[in-house]
Amino acid sequence: MPTTDLIITGSGILGLATAFLAHRQGRTVRVIDRSDRPVGSSIQNFGHACFTGQSDAAQPLAEKSRAGWLDAAAATGLWAAETGTFIPAMTSAELTVLEEFAAHRGPDQVRLLTPDQIAEAVRNPGLNAVGGAHLPWDMRVDPRQAAPQIAAWLAEQGVEFTWNTHVTEVADGTVTTNRGNFRAEQVVVCPGYQLTSLFPEIAEAHEVRICSLVMSLIEDADRFPRGFAMLTGTSLARYDGFAAMPGAEALRRELDEREPRLRTCIANLMVTDIPQGLLIGDSHAYDLSPEPFIDEEIADLLLDRATAMLGIDRPTVRQRWLGMYADSPSTNLILERPDDSTTVAVVASGIGMTLAFGIADLIVSGGSADI
Repeated sequence: MPTTDLIITGSGILGLATAFLAHRQGRTVRVIDRSDRPVGSSIQNFGHACFTGQSDAAQPLAEKSRAGWLDAAAATGLWAAETGTFIPAMTSAELTVLEEFAAHRGPDQVRLLTPDQIAEAVRNPGLNAVGGAHLPWDMRVDPRQAAPQIAAWLAEQGVEFTWNTHVTEVADGTVTTNRGNFRAEQVVVCPGYQLTSLFPEIAEAHEVRICSLVMSLIEDADRFPRGFAMLTGTSLARYDGFAAMPGAEALRRELDEREPRLRTCIANLMVTDIPQGLLIGDSHAYDLSPEPFIDEEIADLLLDRATAMLGIDRPTVRQRWLGMYADSPSTNLILERPDDSTTVAVVASGIGMTLAFGIADLIVSGGSADI
């Protein structure tokens, strides 16, 4: 039976970040995945490392994750841009939240912008914003390249990858698969929303479900700088850091009246770039077994609102898809150890790319966190 120091099940960004840190510690590592390459949640998202918008409690973890991304980029050559995030404030309620957040976090994390400055930043001179902000600490990666590139580098460094292999059970250092059993001193299980297949009791205890998101890729007219990222007022009502500000409740009430359709589809309207164009999204729908169909009305709504802010009159859509990730209504992170040899780790909200390396540090160190 093959034996190693550490087995990781799941080649998403959390599993790969854990493999990266464990390899750096000199441990022998094997990664087992049911697919033949990373194709899940980690390639379906914006590639937006929104460290600043996370809660105050999550900031130490965000700081470790940022350092981890920079370390991984230096080692593997993956693109990681320290370009920050721009947030236009279209109303006084949005500006109030940004001003409160800037006062709370300070100028190193939040830089307020004038209407002209934010219009220039989002490349739309006609933007009718009342102000805005830049979050310089945030980063960008290419979600379609980051996980595959880390996996390829790890393989070159001697990490074993067992692809196209379905894990059916994990307990006491033994990983049971459709290709036989594997043994390790420690096993880290990073199954994402497939947690219910391996540890249904843990999934049920945290009410784990699948969040599906309507996403689009449009052509970029080369107006936007590499590493562009934009959040909007809906983001201020959603991300824990912004949402904790005193003015957030008034903003939510205003959005309910001003943008009821965005609020109904639980939108976090945002835009980032990749070499193929601009990523636009997203909505949020929750189900244990979501159907695969894209609601064209929601897709068009997100596209219309985003391109209006960017001053793009006739967007050309190149792709649409449903992104999916694990979600829990009670926690952002499931980190449990059902036996002495097993760690189960699932990011149960849409912050996996942001906090992957920080959470990986908790996993390899045996720590815990309430975020």
